[in-house]
Amino acid sequence: MSGHSKWSTIKRKKGKVDNQRGKLFSKLIRVITVAARSGGGDPEANVKLKTVIQLAKENNMPNENIERAVKRGTGEAEGVSYEEIIYEGYGPGGVAVLMETLTDNKNRTAPEIRRIFSKNAGNLGENGCVAWMFDKRGYFIFEKDKVDEDTIVDLALEAEAEDVKTDKKNIEVITLPENYVKFNNLIKEHSINCLLNEVTLIPKTTVDLEGKKAIQMLNLMEQLEDQDDVQKVYANFNIADEIMEEISTSKEKL
Repeated sequence: MSGHSKWSTIKRKKGKVDNQRGKLFSKLIRVITVAARSGGGDPEANVKLKTVIQLAKENNMPNENIERAVKRGTGEAEGVSYEEIIYEGYGPGGVAVLMETLTDNKNRTAPEIRRIFSKNAGNLGENGCVAWMFDKRGYFIFEKDKVDEDTIVDLALEAEAEDVKTDKKNIEVITLPENYVKFNNLIKEHSINCLLNEVTLIPKTTVDLEGKKAIQMLNLMEQLEDQDDVQKVYANFNIADEIMEEISTSKEKL
């Protein structure tokens, strides 16, 4: 499991994924608006819109907020126009970092992201400098003690998953993007709980970090994820489980 996936999993277990509901709603509304603008307001004909609406409902966003965001995207209601921009850079130890943003003012967003990198021993790079280090994939994590491993493997084979990996605590299933929905539907049909599932960018290689650089990298991740315009952050760091847990616990005590 990549370091970014470990960090996301730890936050999910501790209920720390965008625990500021207002900030999460704001980010989801942007994605809904842009998805409706680019692919239309019918979720059944717009897979991206359907996916983000499902995520919004899972996070208890009111239906009226969702409907308003869709109407803004289709032009039925007035709203802010957002631009999709990818930023790339390097974190501590040369870690590759890629960010997906939705912004109404790129002249504000770029300097803010550059400042966050500078504060945490990193630097913002040129477009294309790290994108080649990642592959787009469907990604699922299951807690090993809460599922039947054989069933997961059988369903992964049925969905033509690209890979299944296991460690002491988790089972990972990786699919091609076009098979993400198929596998997701299969686990729902079998009432299997998934700790984390998303279409994401998976690094081809990872950079091992420990000590000060590990702390700096996780600070960088948190501050980028907390930036209003940033929707997703991907990175290819690898930090040992025990170090990750220790840093996470120490942050909670601050």
